Amino acid sequence: MNAETRPTVRLVRSSVGALAAMKGVFARDMKVAFRQRQDLLNPLLFFIMVVTLFPLGVSPEVSFLQEAGAGILWVAALLSVLLSLDHLFRHDFDDGTLEQLVLQPQPLFLLILAKTMAHWMLTGLPLVLLTPILGVMVHLDGNSIAVLCLTLLIGTPVLSFIGAIGAALTLGLRSAGVLLSLLIIPLYIPVLIFGTGTVAAAAEGAPVGAYLALMGAFLVLAATLAPFAAAAALRISLSNG
Repeated sequence: MNAETRPTVRLVRSSVGALAAMKGVFARDMKVAFRQRQDLLNPLLFFIMVVTLFPLGVSPEVSFLQEAGAGILWVAALLSVLLSLDHLFRHDFDDGTLEQLVLQPQPLFLLILAKTMAHWMLTGLPLVLLTPILGVMVHLDGNSIAVLCLTLLIGTPVLSFIGAIGAALTLGLRSAGVLLSLLIIPLYIPVLIFGTGTVAAAAEGAPVGAYLALMGAFLVLAATLAPFAAAAALRISLSNG
């Protein structure tokens, strides 16, 4: 092997090592979540309860629910994701796993990317799968339900990525849940506005391509930048701890 091929071989080996580490972190988080089923079910039950109780507490009229249904489901999904964010790094912090992840030779932002993807698979994706049933409950038509599911499929990963930054910043602090909400909810507002706006435009028969493209841009930016920000926040939190 000549000197020119050695850097390429090292780069390939490092890429394979990073990919294996991401797969390991992802698989571990999935296994741990299924062992702690209470943390897994709480956001889903909260999502169902909010959507179910809202018509009882406000108005059961069909016209009102058709108009507000998308907003109800989006707000419930947002709060459900927020409810689960405190556990994103908490268990690893408590048992010392998080320090080991920081000391790994692989880039920390890739490991956080894997953890965030696992969080979305366990929280955001089930919410999307439940949405058609709950959409029928609030009298949304088929087209609105399809567009709502698509916006949640694009938007819930954005919620997880942004939430990872807040979870890393508030790690180890007292009243972390309250601080996390204060930090993250303002950043969630654009996603909420465009998510509900897309469904409203679809209900009026307007084109929704621009809305979906903008939400896709949110997802690309969040997936690209949030792991770096969360990695820096984790190092700060661990050094202060």
